[in-house]
Amino acid sequence: MGTVVIFIFAPVLVGILLILNPLISLSPLSRSRGYGDKISSYECGFSNLSGQTRAPITISFYIVAILYLIFDLEVALLVPVIPSLSTLGIVSYWTVLLFIVILTVGFVYELGSGAINWSRIGR
Repeated sequence: MGTVVIFIFAPVLVGILLILNPLISLSPLSRSRGYGDKISSYECGFSNLSGQTRAPITISFYIVAILYLIFDLEVALLVPVIPSLSTLGIVSYWTVLLFIVILTVGFVYELGSGAINWSRIGR
């Protein structure tokens, strides 16, 4: 009997609390805690400049994000392939090796062309 009450009472109690939570927090009885910093827009850590709708953002932030996504996907693709290479055969080995070589050549090309300047990224 006790477990039946828990399985019925607990979801009903949670549902009632979920319904009452926004009603209580939006009621006139709740205190407003808004101030300038809380209600202002915050974009990428840059302060808003008065009179300008856009703040200058360097492209290096986006390049680092794209590189992270590319190499994160590379790892996600290689994790299931590496343990099964012994059963897949030599063709799969050369395919994975070609995949790694293409990504490495692309990364070296970006470093060599100056698209990524690691001393400038933090500024």
